[in-house]
Amino acid sequence: MGSDHERRNVVTPYSRRLLDTNPTCTDAGRLLTSLCETPFVFTSPVVDGSVALYGAGNMGQMARDYFGFLKIPISCVIDQRFKSVPDEDRWNGLPAFSPTTAPINIRKDTLLAVCVATSPYVELADTLRGLGWQRVAPFYDISESYRAQHPLSNGWYAPPFTENESMMIGQVLSQWADDRSRAHHLQFVAWRRLRQEWILSNAEVIPENRFFIPEIVSTLGSNEYFVDVGAHVGSISHRFLAEVNNQFHRIVAIEPDSRNRTALSSSLSQVENRNRIEVLPHIVGATHAPCDFFEGLGYPSQRCEFGDTKATMVTLDELDLSPTVLKLHLEGWELEALKGATKTIERCRPTIMATSYHNALGLWELPHWLMSNCEQYSFYMRQHTWCGTGCVIYAIPSEKMTAA
Repeated sequence: MGSDHERRNVVTPYSRRLLDTNPTCTDAGRLLTSLCETPFVFTSPVVDGSVALYGAGNMGQMARDYFGFLKIPISCVIDQRFKSVPDEDRWNGLPAFSPTTAPINIRKDTLLAVCVATSPYVELADTLRGLGWQRVAPFYDISESYRAQHPLSNGWYAPPFTENESMMIGQVLSQWADDRSRAHHLQFVAWRRLRQEWILSNAEVIPENRFFIPEIVSTLGSNEYFVDVGAHVGSISHRFLAEVNNQFHRIVAIEPDSRNRTALSSSLSQVENRNRIEVLPHIVGATHAPCDFFEGLGYPSQRCEFGDTKATMVTLDELDLSPTVLKLHLEGWELEALKGATKTIERCRPTIMATSYHNALGLWELPHWLMSNCEQYSFYMRQHTWCGTGCVIYAIPSEKMTAA
């Protein structure tokens, strides 16, 4: 890898590919072979001086906190509603422009971090370059240059696959319950391996139904025991409540970050039947053991080898919960949490919803573990946002599929 100065001017060749239909098992194998045979090298961009942020939504705010943590100055915010951004307290009066009103020197010299994943990246980046922005990259890809300083890992890149890795990805592709899952899995692999953005006409990327795709919603009843592992500030617990019309048996929301947990507890305290809701502070993993935790980062707070807080990890099995629905969003530690929940899964046979995009385990190891350890389940995968993010694996027991 070259020096930061050399990497400043490197532009990863992001590309897009259009596919008319969702791949069958045979198609998926052929497409995977093509992916594996395509040469590609990824270079994460670095900030030279200051950075500009495109997008003032949730990801833009996370990027603001991220660069603030790294002490990298933010020159401005680029957003279509730029006139209102400086008045918002969360932006502390930062200059804001539309893509066309930003000063020419900023468009020419400043790295623009795209903080939007709800629409395709490549078309947006091409549009921005057409407006004079010469250095454009996804925010998560920029964050890869600073992994030694901050644990955010959403921009990871997959190097060429070994023969065994290719075989295992192919095996997982063949075991999804529908062709849409195969399409989303290949979308995910294509971005992570080649930074190719695959557009499939019959496999829409739908941010709004993350964790609650129709196949999940159709199985939900009025007596669910919902365990929300990695609950953050409670948005998914609230979405669950909306889907079941506030009719439920119990909710256990687990969130180790103290700042997130305070907001979580406050949010859930306003819920009808709140006496059936419990908030727990645990870090969940494969074993009961000491661990390091990076506190206070908001969304990306997580277990980390250079975490600033000493803590004790517990297993879901030792918590003795009885979930009918188990959701995990653990910044890449989902597989570890599942390994510590084997008895619970065997005893309760919950519907499982696990994020799978934070590291390379999502390529095959996480879904393969579920497929190998959850008997008589149907497995689905959906990519709910672009740039290889927002991926969720859904595992539904056959008895619930039949009842639905």
